[in-house]
Amino acid sequence: MSGNINIHPEKVRGKSLSEEIRNLCGVDINTCLQCRTCASVCPFYEAMENAPHTLFRKIQYGLREEVLTSSAIWICVGCNTCASQCPAMIDIVAAMDALRHLALEEDIRIPEEDILNFHREVLNSIERYGRTHKLEIMLRYKIKSRHLFSDLDTGVVMLARRKLDLRPSRVHSAKEIKRLFKKAWQKT
Repeated sequence: MSGNINIHPEKVRGKSLSEEIRNLCGVDINTCLQCRTCASVCPFYEAMENAPHTLFRKIQYGLREEVLTSSAIWICVGCNTCASQCPAMIDIVAAMDALRHLALEEDIRIPEEDILNFHREVLNSIERYGRTHKLEIMLRYKIKSRHLFSDLDTGVVMLARRKLDLRPSRVHSAKEIKRLFKKAWQKT
């Protein structure tokens, strides 16, 4: 998650969803060209019922409930692949963060079971190491969700292909990352 959200609920109420997103994170989704580049590069596109460009079109049509109840906003892992390829240079990750924030603020039921726990584990990993340690994220998530052996075959294949590091790597400025997280948690 990019963390670019500057929350001022009093400034966003009574506006269109696209205006709320712009006020929360500075992203103007109305500049979306509907080129579908985001869908073509997203590693999780097949798991989403709506690609980012589709969500943006629904926002433009005023379909607030459809957008905020979409599993796509929770399946997005914020890898920035879509945004790095977007010809309109839309910060899609920030927009997804804003949509998740609005969904939580409005107590909308999260359509993906345990996905919030997954997002928390990703953030915890970044806070600890300055980057993600995928193996630890998966293990902690599996323990919390009590689905210990689901996807075990995939995990073994990833380990065998050296796609998962056994030990976490750390950034040199881990203290700075921890300071940023502490500052962010104080604001919420």
